[in-house]
Amino acid sequence: MTDSTAGSPLTPAPGEGPDTPEPTAPDSAERTARMNARVEELATLSDEELKTRFWDLTRQMMTPVVDLARTHTSPSIERSVLLRMGIDSVSSHGVVDAIAEAGLLGKGAGHVVLKVGDKYGLDVRDAAARISEDPSVLTGLFEGK
Repeated sequence: MTDSTAGSPLTPAPGEGPDTPEPTAPDSAERTARMNARVEELATLSDEELKTRFWDLTRQMMTPVVDLARTHTSPSIERSVLLRMGIDSVSSHGVVDAIAEAGLLGKGAGHVVLKVGDKYGLDVRDAAARISEDPSVLTGLFEGK
């Protein structure tokens, strides 16, 4: 198939080409056996052990997601978060700039604003204004925690 505007052949999306192997799923009996083994293993755990296992698995599952969010954010994304928190566009620029200059953008601008609000007893908008007016409020915000 060709693209009518450019006249070049269209490239199939990854995984859609003729050489893409069909995924192989384990057969039903194998899945059932694995599930039964897990059920037996979990049945031996106390409620406290189940709770601990749940939180361990949750942390294990979410760590890559949190790491990705910390390393793949941008000022634009963080301003968008602040807009949804009710902070106006002009203020969000100053707040995100101050947070980025403090090296805290990876913590999330919304998180930083909430921490400042908690620390000084301010609502979200007042906390954002405080950050814009006095970026020194960000110093040591995440130390000791």
